[in-house]
Amino acid sequence: MGSSPMSGFVLTAQSMEPASDSVSPSLSASPLLMLWAPKWLIELNPCHPNVVSSRSLTGAEEQDRNAMEKSSIQKDTPWPGDDDDVHDHVTQRSQGFLSLLNARTSTELMPQTVVLHGAAGVGKTTLAKKCMLDWTQAGQARARPAALYLSCKALSRRGPCTLAELLADSAPGPRRALPQLLARARTLLLVIDAFEELRVPAAALARDLGSDWGARRPAPVLLGGLLKRKLLPAATLLVTTRPEALGELRLVVEQPLLVEVEGLSEPERRAYLRRQLGGEAQARRAWQLMRSNAALLRLGSAPAVCWMLGACLRLPADEGDDPGRTCRTAASLLLRFLCSRFAPAPGSCPRPRPRAPLRVLCLLAAEGVWAQTSLFEPRDLRRLGVREADLRPFVDRSLLLESGECAGCYRFLHLSLQHLLAAALYVLGGGEGGPGCGARGVRTLLSKEEGRRNPHLAHVGRFLFGLANEDRVRELGAAFGCPVSTELKHELLACTVRSPENGPFSSVTDTRETLCRLYESQDEPLVKEAVAQVTEVSLHLKDPTDLAHASFCLKHCERLQKLRLRVEKGVFLDDDTASGSEAQAAGSQYDHLSLQLWADLCLVFSSNKSLCFLDVSQSFLSSSSVRILCERITRVTCHLQKVVIKKVSPADAYRSLCLAVIGKKTLTYLVLEGGGHSDKLLLLLLCEPLKHSRCNLQYLRLGSCSDTTQQWAYFFSALEVNQSLTCLNLTANELLDESARLLCKTLRHPKSCCEELSSASIVNQALTHLCLANDNLGDGAVKLLRGGLSHPVNYRTWLSRCNITRRDCRHLSKLLQEDSSLTNLDLGFSPIATGSWYLCEALKKPNCNLRCLGLCDCSITPSCCQGLALVVVSAQRLETLDLSWNTLGQSGIMMLFEALKQNNGPLKILRLEMDESSMEVQKLLKDVKDSSPNLTIERSDARTTRSPCRPTSARSRSRGL
Repeated sequence: MGSSPMSGFVLTAQSMEPASDSVSPSLSASPLLMLWAPKWLIELNPCHPNVVSSRSLTGAEEQDRNAMEKSSIQKDTPWPGDDDDVHDHVTQRSQGFLSLLNARTSTELMPQTVVLHGAAGVGKTTLAKKCMLDWTQAGQARARPAALYLSCKALSRRGPCTLAELLADSAPGPRRALPQLLARARTLLLVIDAFEELRVPAAALARDLGSDWGARRPAPVLLGGLLKRKLLPAATLLVTTRPEALGELRLVVEQPLLVEVEGLSEPERRAYLRRQLGGEAQARRAWQLMRSNAALLRLGSAPAVCWMLGACLRLPADEGDDPGRTCRTAASLLLRFLCSRFAPAPGSCPRPRPRAPLRVLCLLAAEGVWAQTSLFEPRDLRRLGVREADLRPFVDRSLLLESGECAGCYRFLHLSLQHLLAAALYVLGGGEGGPGCGARGVRTLLSKEEGRRNPHLAHVGRFLFGLANEDRVRELGAAFGCPVSTELKHELLACTVRSPENGPFSSVTDTRETLCRLYESQDEPLVKEAVAQVTEVSLHLKDPTDLAHASFCLKHCERLQKLRLRVEKGVFLDDDTASGSEAQAAGSQYDHLSLQLWADLCLVFSSNKSLCFLDVSQSFLSSSSVRILCERITRVTCHLQKVVIKKVSPADAYRSLCLAVIGKKTLTYLVLEGGGHSDKLLLLLLCEPLKHSRCNLQYLRLGSCSDTTQQWAYFFSALEVNQSLTCLNLTANELLDESARLLCKTLRHPKSCCEELSSASIVNQALTHLCLANDNLGDGAVKLLRGGLSHPVNYRTWLSRCNITRRDCRHLSKLLQEDSSLTNLDLGFSPIATGSWYLCEALKKPNCNLRCLGLCDCSITPSCCQGLALVVVSAQRLETLDLSWNTLGQSGIMMLFEALKQNNGPLKILRLEMDESSMEVQKLLKDVKDSSPNLTIERSDARTTRSPCRPTSARSRSRGL
């Protein structure tokens, strides 16, 4: 862990104490970590676990404290190393973070609000309690530091109260001690645990408290006052939350220090499994399974899940099952664990099956999901008609835990187990109209609107698909002796894939969630039916889990035509990663898994005959992943026609992908953009394929190339031979004068077929498009291009952001007056200023064929508007004029509108900046609309920078779509 300024600071506290998030008695059946028992340190109430206050410990007491901590770790958690070193090992790993919350720390350096965030069960509460203990034992640097604990699970059920009552509830005891405690607020650490359980909107937390702190107010309002530092502003806050509630929390707290708790590290997971399974060979087998399964690898950071995996892996050895099959997904692992807890021991008599209690347990889980809580109080049980006797079989088997936060309260072993049981209610027949469920059917649960309000529903939805697998449902029914429904898959398809309002593949986010759900099912017929009509998919691959989901599902997309890929950094191992270290070895294993899944995904390129479009953009690949992709693309069975490669690393990926696709007979469209500047051989590699008679490439776009004049010369010579290319787009390239001359020479060649670039005196009559946008044209380049554009063919020319000057406008004006067939001209974002006068002179000529003129952000001033007003009156063919992002002033606008009011010419679109609040402008605008009903006047929008001179088809080309 490092350090940085507190504002916007994010720490990753990896491998903190792996424990459950609540403080509950440990289970002999599920060894979860408890670090301490603070009861011997409590001053206000020796029996209360929520407050500790410092006092000087004697040597014997200090010895007892250390011994009890060590004993707790040794008893409850199999941990690497000798038993005597366990306590020191855990303490040292957390020391970097704990030093930030230590009463010895200077107040200038100490963050006032710290947020511990992480998935369920990774140890946030445990770490917070450890901080409380260390805070109060900071010695005599300050006078009697103290720490209080507030549980949001309890606060969400708390009625109106005063601040003193709220804190007194968390620290019951003599109330006379509380004022002295609050008077030392600077020495107070206040832990606010499980913010995600609060179940109130952020707006309720932000309500103004007023000046009367002693008034009785709702508990969430008081909590909001603490979080916003309106109450006890000098105290230090430590807040724990899950990631789904982090956004709302950040709306309330100011400048928090964010610390991510990641749970068990990979070495700790291996050690955990080794101790649990009782041997190196079994642990290695379990670890290989977890390593090969991206979903299990992610979930395994929680000790409870790691323990459940180990428990499941002990079963196949006796039954001969394949653990890779039975624990392939989170749903299969949890279901296997659930059923195994009620399986009879070998050779013993079958146990009674708790048929009715299973429905009760599922109902309890579902109610918790909809209420967004994981803690169940006695009144919750009474409301649902649940008896404690119904829950006893599940408590005895460590599926349900008795919570230490309040008497008679329960929680599930892990949140994922609660989600699975909530989903199981729907296959038990209690989902639609069942007791306590109301109208919460499958459609409601899977709706996007409900999902935005309740993040738990996404997890339950995935497990619903997991239970759509008939084999799993039958396993559940057999284990508990209850009837189950196998018709869930039809309802799931109707509510998602066949539902137009849900649009499962309408966005990258929806696609990611849909693939995750389908993968969870492991039901290939279901997947095939779900993706049968899918023709276009956009993937944002963030980790191997996404790769696993995509490779499993896309092989069934027989009608897939377009595939867009974006690969985040970290999915593949960087090529320059140092070798020889333990981290490198672990990274290699990780990369091996990613490459295996990537290879499965790339099979779609050679197996799907319909796939014709590939876009790989903003992606961090590796040499190995590029090699796998290229190997599949070069297959004869790959029929790609259009390929777009943008902003991809490593740089040599462009070279490899270019060689893989450029020689394909089916390829007609290629975009290589964003990396060519770092590969000086790219142009040269294109030369030979372009010369080949089998080359059918029609559109080629090269971006960000800064090659030498000699390299451009080789490339242009290849164009002289090429017989297929009709569009060449050199947007955002450094094309200097000498290169422009070579280009002009090439395009004068009688065999050149290029249609999108220009030259001086171009002989090629197929030229129709000129796109040099974002090119820093050298002095005189426009003059060189002028001759080529005078040929009698319709042209569309884009010179936006090309630094066109007033002098260049003179050359363009002469071009427009020479019977040129130029119809579209975009000069946007160039400082032409008064150069517009030359363009106006040309537009007034009857032989000017220009239909669209783009002058966006061209420093046009009110003094230029007189000439433009004459143009809109006299131009015989001008249909579109873009003057957006120019300061025309009210006088300039008035001149243009007066001209338009008097003449109903061919102009159809006028875009400009105007102040519609002016009464004069409003009146003239109305008159113009009345006199020219076919004219559309658009107010320029900061979000729209594309010129209207570019038609839809050309816009699509420029985007590479």
